Amino acid sequence: MLVDAHAHLLPRDYPADAPECFPRMEPIDGETARQLLFGAMTFRARDAFFDGERRIEEQDAAQVDAEVITPMPPLLRYDLSAADGLSLARHVNEFTATLCAADPARLIGFGIVPMQDPDAATTELKAIRDQGLAGVEIASNILGRSIGDERFLPFFAEAQRLDLPVFVHAMPAPIDRLPMSAMGTYVVGLEGALAAASMITGGTAAACPDLRISFSHAAGGFPLMLPRAQYFWSGAWNEEPPVPERALAHDDGPSPVEYARRFYYDSMVFDRRALRYLIDLLGHDRLLVGSDFPAMPREEPAGRTLRSMGLPAVVLEDITWHNAFRWLGIDPPA
Repeated sequence: MLVDAHAHLLPRDYPADAPECFPRMEPIDGETARQLLFGAMTFRARDAFFDGERRIEEQDAAQVDAEVITPMPPLLRYDLSAADGLSLARHVNEFTATLCAADPARLIGFGIVPMQDPDAATTELKAIRDQGLAGVEIASNILGRSIGDERFLPFFAEAQRLDLPVFVHAMPAPIDRLPMSAMGTYVVGLEGALAAASMITGGTAAACPDLRISFSHAAGGFPLMLPRAQYFWSGAWNEEPPVPERALAHDDGPSPVEYARRFYYDSMVFDRRALRYLIDLLGHDRLLVGSDFPAMPREEPAGRTLRSMGLPAVVLEDITWHNAFRWLGIDPPA
């Protein structure tokens, strides 16, 4: 069995009376695809983004048994007013629930919330759960603020209380030190690392020990810098017992690595050597399969690299499907 825990959707349409700030989806002559128009952004969205039957066909072709489907990151528009952001989120969530109703066992939808208004976002979590959606997607930063900022702690506390998993999608933002061509590569890695690190350094991981949170693309550079954070905390190499008198940032709480091993990470890192590192450092019970489908093509079949690594069956089965259901907090199908 294989669960793709990082796949995306786009609504097929938006209301005719929607505010000007909403996206538009326009037909393309002679094609089943549609054109997304959102401010300066244009994107050709093929029908798998919004057609449930086509998604199932694509799953079968890729040997995927189920997908966790989240809205495409451009829909996480935290620069909108709080009212418009809430209206957009509700329309997208309604579409997501309708799409997933085509086959609830194979299409597992996540909602979105207006994180620019933390109170509204927190309140909306119950509505997401009541719609039958399985979790909530947020971006790796909210208008430049880290997700671990204390301002967002009530949101994560409520997600924990409602037993809703959170998916953090890296959201690249232009920076002066790298060109725009690096947004989808290096900046995604920076965003993932900052988001995961902020959950530890900001205190949210300590305050919400039962929160089930996953980071796209293995939280970028975070796993590689984690041993350095561990050394600063412990004063020891190789995760050996702490030597507090040598440590630069020791405290009595869990170590950085212990916190990191509470998180989940999708394993879309494009190289078996990177996968081996993640398994060795974080544990095979922390990893999920991800693809970014249909924004990016899946391996053929999905999980091909994982299956080529000679992993023990128990390890492979955890990564390909057991962990996804643990993160989701739902029972797997019989």
